[in-house]
Amino acid sequence: MTGLMLRGKALLAVALSASVLAFAAPAMAQEVPPEQLALARKYVDLTDRAAVFETTMVEIAIGSMRQIVQQNPEISEQTNTAIGKVLEEFRGRKSELLDQFARVYAVRFTIPELQEIVAFYESPTGQKLSMANSEVNIDLQRVMQVFTNNVRPEFFAKVRAELRTQGIEL
Repeated sequence: MTGLMLRGKALLAVALSASVLAFAAPAMAQEVPPEQLALARKYVDLTDRAAVFETTMVEIAIGSMRQIVQQNPEISEQTNTAIGKVLEEFRGRKSELLDQFARVYAVRFTIPELQEIVAFYESPTGQKLSMANSEVNIDLQRVMQVFTNNVRPEFFAKVRAELRTQGIEL
């Protein structure tokens, strides 16, 4: 990949992160009654089957390992030890993240709605859905990848054809 493409992807990632934070900011700023927040947190706990925090931390750790070892292969063992130590430090921060997730739900749903949501996810069907969601999401990502791979060349060809009608040849 060229440096320009990498910079473009980095800028896109920064822009997406900023837009996500912009949407999340109102949720963070609002006062939420403790009961509402507790119900939202219960929902988050009932549905965190994919271990979002742990998965994210492992991905971050792998990225750090690659970045350091790629340039300094001679210190891979020390880097691995350091990463393990830092992962251990971050272990206690899971609750902070899940509390922020809960706040997002608490702002968007009323106490009665959250009670219904929690009741559903405590039911056998809700538990089954929660257990299946991570696998279903993986399957949906695969379906989306196939769709994207199939549509991308067709879309590009149609754009080229449209440009040809305007007298532009690529």
